[in-house]
Amino acid sequence: MRDFHLPGRSAAYAANAMAATSMPSATLAALDVMRAGGNALDAAVAAAAVLAVVEPHSTGIGGDCFCLYAPAGQHKVIALNGSGRAPAAASIDWFEARGITAIDSASPHAVTIPGAVGAWEALVRAHGTKGLDELLQPAIRFAEEGFPVTPRVAADWARNLEKLRAAGAAAFLPGGAAPQVGDRFVQPRLAATLRAIARGGARAFYEGDIAADIVATLRARGGLHTEADFAAGLHGAEFVAPIRIGWRGHEVWQCPPNGTGVIVLMLLGILDGWDPAPDGPMGVTRLHRHLEAARLVYRDRDAFIADPAQVEVPVARLTDPAYLASLRALIRDDAAMAAPPRAGEAELPAHRDTVYLCTVDRDGNACSFINSLYSNFGSGIVAEGSGVMLQNRGQGFRFERGHPNCIAPNKRPMHTIIPGMLTKDGEAVMPFGVMGGPFQPMGQTLFLTNHIDYGLDVQEALDLPRVFAFGGKVEAEAGVPLSVLDRLARLGHDTARAALPLGGGQAIRIDRERGCLIGGSDPRKDGCALGY
Repeated sequence: MRDFHLPGRSAAYAANAMAATSMPSATLAALDVMRAGGNALDAAVAAAAVLAVVEPHSTGIGGDCFCLYAPAGQHKVIALNGSGRAPAAASIDWFEARGITAIDSASPHAVTIPGAVGAWEALVRAHGTKGLDELLQPAIRFAEEGFPVTPRVAADWARNLEKLRAAGAAAFLPGGAAPQVGDRFVQPRLAATLRAIARGGARAFYEGDIAADIVATLRARGGLHTEADFAAGLHGAEFVAPIRIGWRGHEVWQCPPNGTGVIVLMLLGILDGWDPAPDGPMGVTRLHRHLEAARLVYRDRDAFIADPAQVEVPVARLTDPAYLASLRALIRDDAAMAAPPRAGEAELPAHRDTVYLCTVDRDGNACSFINSLYSNFGSGIVAEGSGVMLQNRGQGFRFERGHPNCIAPNKRPMHTIIPGMLTKDGEAVMPFGVMGGPFQPMGQTLFLTNHIDYGLDVQEALDLPRVFAFGGKVEAEAGVPLSVLDRLARLGHDTARAALPLGGGQAIRIDRERGCLIGGSDPRKDGCALGY
């Protein structure tokens, strides 16, 4: 139980339904949908659409999404991959012929065909009770009428001022500057686009004037995108078989590659070979083991994770208990590895932006949902006519011929966004997720072990200071004590303070025995968990 003498907040409790998102307006939109008879999936889509307006640096209809959905009483988890593909002309031959070996985050070549809108429609058609015409109304109002910019959003906006200026994204720089906390930000062109989608469905986004506007914007900057690529994206979202691992008497579920959820399963599989470290959740042994395991599995991420429609991704091999035991055997409690025994990490930017949300309705349906532009404000490229900010997921590709994740026509890149679901005896126990680019597998496993191994409630498990092994260093948040950093350094870790908070998450615990829902929302963002 938290110490009420100290700053913090309690977990949210409710008897009927709950939503946890990174913005209060999105949480309220989700609750309004469920109070009006919609289910958890309807609520998640409505909340994601609101976030696409009010948290524009993190997400948008120019981005992608993934979803895990556990329908009540069916003892199954449904997964949807809503990530977009490279243009049909994006071959490694084309890039090699022009001497391009990497792409900048603001390049049109970083823009893959946005998958979110098609995914939203596929989800509500298959498992929702309402249509996009109704579910998009809250987002439309926020785009038309504006919203007051919240503190974390304002801080991230200001950090990206020069990026937006360089990209010519005038619509996101009212008066030539980033909005301040409390300033009202209005997006009339995005509102018109959302209205068109509400009237005509996803087809209005992938075909016709909106698609033509986006394609023209990208081609004017040298992009390879065509209206045919966008038309193909209308049915690009796919229901896929989720992957899972047994852990601590539960099952942990993830979407399969091209997402990196398998890295969560690998990390948990390695940690499952030890009892919880006796020095507690902020103990050096606990953090050291977790960091070492992460260094090993992130190397495998960079070597193997790619689009399974085009290359073989050895998920079964990577999650095999014998393989995970062999990785565990490489970890010593008294010293850090000099270097993991695999090739180096991908050279990708350390921090990206995403929104994660979860919902549980009064029938017990549970939804774990994540939507993203990748970097802050994605590529920074705005299709001015439609008001759509475009993602830069193409940065997830390699430009190395023969690599599983090498760019190719109509291929999905390795994707960092990963919703999670915890079940027990076939029933949903907790939708959960931690946003934050490559940090997400580390964030999810820190959260789960905080909660399950060390008994912290969902809010405390999200609040606890975080560490991450990335780019050869151990990044530690300001809340990690200096004494812990010193002892990690003595074990051989190269430690440094993280420049920004590590990730941001949400979770809703379903307590069937007592008939209540328990929600948490990360203090690193502006959001909240609420229920009724």
